[in-house]
Amino acid sequence: MKRIVSMLIAVIFVLGLGLSAMAQRTPVVDNRQKRQQRRIRHGVNSGSLTRREAAKLEAGQARTRRIERRAKADGTVTAKERARLQHRENKTSRRIYRQKHDNQKRN
Repeated sequence: MKRIVSMLIAVIFVLGLGLSAMAQRTPVVDNRQKRQQRRIRHGVNSGSLTRREAAKLEAGQARTRRIERRAKADGTVTAKERARLQHRENKTSRRIYRQKHDNQKRN
């Protein structure tokens, strides 16, 4: 009987860890950050972004990652936190587009 109870407790504990890990996952934000990082890298390689512009865009990406880490810190990413992350990503995306299309060329 003790063995069965301890097995049940272990299973519940493992399931609880899995659920808490899933509650703080943000795959949409992570994928978008990767795509935006690729856009910045492509802009530098093609010459449509200067190094200074790229550095500023990278700093914006870093701020988004910090906000994401803070949102995940308590174990759950709430709808409000997800909306804030999405807003930041939208803002960064617009900045990338504007900088890539502003006719400045890398030296």
